[in-house]
Amino acid sequence: MQEYSKSKMNRVKRGQNRATYDVSTINTILDAGFIGYVSYIYEDQAITLPMGYGRRDNKIYLHGSQANRMLLALIEAKKMSMTVMHLDALVLARSGLHHSVNYRSATLFGAVRKIEDSKEKDAALLDYMEHMMKGRWDGIRPMHKEELDRTLVVEMTIETASAKIRDVGVGDEPEDYDLDVWAGLVPIKQIAEYPISDEGLPQKMEIPKHVLDYYEENKA
Repeated sequence: MQEYSKSKMNRVKRGQNRATYDVSTINTILDAGFIGYVSYIYEDQAITLPMGYGRRDNKIYLHGSQANRMLLALIEAKKMSMTVMHLDALVLARSGLHHSVNYRSATLFGAVRKIEDSKEKDAALLDYMEHMMKGRWDGIRPMHKEELDRTLVVEMTIETASAKIRDVGVGDEPEDYDLDVWAGLVPIKQIAEYPISDEGLPQKMEIPKHVLDYYEENKA
């Protein structure tokens, strides 16, 4: 089992029993999502924004316009952190302070660089699209050079990371289990609904297989 090294940066202090540094587990959490929360500093102000991302091995890819202040700030800082979190259940206890949630979260720390080479940029955007939906890249038109030139692509190399997972039930005080109060879990999941074709020509076309495959894999 390969693990990320532990340091002051990524070591989980609170709830250490729920922590893992296993690379495979962390990658599974990343691959189950598409939105990460990226933190950066702009004019001495800490800001966190949700961003779509793609992953290949230990690389994370973000993209935006050439004037994107977040990406420009990350390039200048040469480092970044990002968190991905999945909410799996509300944990309703007999006591207010014992209410919790079941979740999977991963926090990444790493080095940042701007991708300049057009072929490398194209490959990074392929990873981004395939992370969003497998098979989508081959179902869309090729990007124009002008589009690539207007797009800023940033690569993060994950240097260290940690994850926290809670997947257990209610943890009440022993004396509270006899109270006449309902307790339990409310499972929560994100699902895909049946695809809706855009106006125009797509309404006359069959929905592509890769889109229907995604729906089948992620429907209720």
